[in-house]
Amino acid sequence: MYCVTWTYAAPPDLNETAIRTQFDNVAANYLDVPGLIRKYFGFSDDATSVVGIYLWETKDAADAFYSDEWLSGVTERWGAAPVKQEWIVPVVAESVEGRVVAAGTPA
Repeated sequence: MYCVTWTYAAPPDLNETAIRTQFDNVAANYLDVPGLIRKYFGFSDDATSVVGIYLWETKDAADAFYSDEWLSGVTERWGAAPVKQEWIVPVVAESVEGRVVAAGTPA
């Protein structure tokens, strides 16, 4: 599995309510994305930064998704270019489900 985080400085005119609304407006866009296992939407306690956390089946799936068009869209939406971090994820502990998922097993 592969994890990518994108962190953005939130525009000063966006408060917590506006950030939540923005997330609600785009969340369905991430359903049925090939190779995407899970997407988290988050923001800091003071609502000055936001994060998108993506868990992918593979790095190739992640790389295929992050097009120039996608990057332009999120940069426009948040008013700033995001900072990307990438992580190899060999194991996930699914506490609620009481299971451990290793890379290569269905999530």
